[in-house]
Amino acid sequence: MEFGSFRKMQTPVYLDHHATTPLDPRVLEAMLPYFGPRFGNAASRTHRFGWEAEKAVEHARRQVAALLGAEAREIVFTSGATESNNLALKGAAEALQGRGAHIVTLATEHRAVLDPLRHLERQGVRATVLPPRSDGRVDLDQIRDALQPDTALVSVMLANNEIGVVQPVHEIGALCRERGILFHCDAAQALGRLPIHVRDQNIDLMSLSAHKMYGPKGMGALYIRRQAPRVALTAQMDGGGHESGYRSGTLNVPAIVGFGAACEISAAEMQDEAERVGSLRDRLQSRLFSELDGVSVNGSQEYRLPGNLNVRFASVEAASLLLALPDLALSTGSACSSATAGPSHVLQALGLTAAEARSSVRFGLGRFNTEEEVDFAAARVVQAVRQLREHSPLASGVSTPRPRR
Repeated sequence: MEFGSFRKMQTPVYLDHHATTPLDPRVLEAMLPYFGPRFGNAASRTHRFGWEAEKAVEHARRQVAALLGAEAREIVFTSGATESNNLALKGAAEALQGRGAHIVTLATEHRAVLDPLRHLERQGVRATVLPPRSDGRVDLDQIRDALQPDTALVSVMLANNEIGVVQPVHEIGALCRERGILFHCDAAQALGRLPIHVRDQNIDLMSLSAHKMYGPKGMGALYIRRQAPRVALTAQMDGGGHESGYRSGTLNVPAIVGFGAACEISAAEMQDEAERVGSLRDRLQSRLFSELDGVSVNGSQEYRLPGNLNVRFASVEAASLLLALPDLALSTGSACSSATAGPSHVLQALGLTAAEARSSVRFGLGRFNTEEEVDFAAARVVQAVRQLREHSPLASGVSTPRPRR
């Protein structure tokens, strides 16, 4: 389904799809009945209202599983990728207590992985946090060398939330499988944007989020492999035994239905959407690079999400640039870390200085963006960067090409 061509451009133009995505109207349509007449509790097994809700939940479970190449029984619904990451990491560490006390991850992981690891370290688990290469990709030899006899789990995200860099998860999964080590993958940014097949990629645990793929906020899932091998996790929330005992609590039926619908839409449209959004990203990048000097891409350009462009503008503070662009919705990095004053830990892990990290802006294009919006955004960014450089004492070495006619 082609979006955007029939609507008039409005400002601010939304270019922050890594923070969240707008709810697809088709997803909302699927959810609405479960806010009204189909209001039942999926755990109510004695009447029609509960049966309808349970049927809807299981249908959504199959929709989510289909997008991953998984079985429906391997999907556990959660409140989002943060909860899924916590359940995967803490649940595995507790379940494997006595057999493994070492976890390997990357310095560019989301805080929803790094912070639970800090918690586990305080409980005696050892964590090795590997630096990425300068392009943001992990060195497989580094992972191989980091593995120890008691390594229980490796956690590497599929696609980074700031720089959009895609990791070689198939190869990492194969390496872990050879050693009998669990492989967890945070796929919050990749789901619906990249093809995923958990069997082929040797993934044992995968964290998912609905609101990153045009579904509702507050809804996610954890894929837990049930065979060859069966993954053991210790539940982190008790009180009713919902979701096969992994996650107790009354199920959010409307949001689960929306998550399932979003997955089904992505399964049908992902390839065409990736091509269209990727072309918009390339159009934006071309405009910025042709009209400005001192612009650099952060992270790999070859292995990157279709809609991601993370660039730094020499001699320009990103915070000042965003203030000068009230008609664009952009960010400097992770929405979960936007309140912190320090530079991005992801960009610093790539080897950028604090000043370079603070001059970086994340563009996140998505399903509803248009060429008109991209051209408008490019023109506004170019204008704002030029104006800021005119008043910057640091910009003397940065030339400004003439505007295109």
